[in-house]
Order: sequence, then C-alpha cells, then structure tokens
Amino acid sequence: QVQLVESGGGSVQVGGSRRLSCVASGITLSERAMGWYRRAPGQEREFVAVITAEGRAYLADSVTGRFTISKDNAKNEIYLEMNSLKPEDTATYYCNAPIGALKRMGSFVGPWGQGTQVTVSS
Repeated sequence: QVQLVESGGGSVQVGGSRRLSCVASGITLSERAMGWYRRAPGQEREFVAVITAEGRAYLADSVTGRFTISKDNAKNEIYLEMNSLKPEDTATYYCNAPIGALKRMGSFVGPWGQGTQVTVSS
C-alpha cells in the first residue's frame, strides 16, 4: 500500500525560500524515481522536478535555477528546496513516483496525497 505525505508548505513572500518534504510509504526510493508536481488554481497538475533512483535530477524550465530536488533513501523521503519564489509558484505541491515518463504528467505508482499548499505573496 502506497502512501505519500507532503509537508512544509506555507505562506512566503516573493523572493523567499521554502523546503518541502515528502515521506513515501510502500515505495523504495533506491529503486524508483520520485517527483514533485504542483497544481495551481484552475490549472492541471504539472511536472516540477524529479529525481531518479540513481540520483539524477531533472527540473521543469520554470523552476530551473531556483529549485533543487534531493532525497534520503534511508528515510524514504524526498525534498524540494525552493528559492527565489515567485507568485507563479503558488500552488498545491504533491509528490509521487512516475511510471515511464519522467518530465511530464503520465501514470503514477501511488494515489495522490493531500499535498501541501505554497502561497507566494507580493
């Protein structure tokens, strides 16, 4: 049974930073890629970042240079360090393990969790 629990969201001012975490149960991070996805109001979920089992990281163009994805295999936990936040980053952030495609929306191993809300205000 897969369970994904995101945390770390909150309200941040433009230019600020925030660190999100995701604890994955039923998924072994040393064997599967794990990614961060977000959904802004009125929009579909979109790819943000992904880290492979081997530790290779890929970021969406919109966050490259500002966000960093990392993981701790021992804790079965992934992180998203967000810097230089913009109002456009306001969204609910989710984690999941992609099946097949790494850098776009597709099929995922687990059900979507509740996500964690990030609000970037001017």
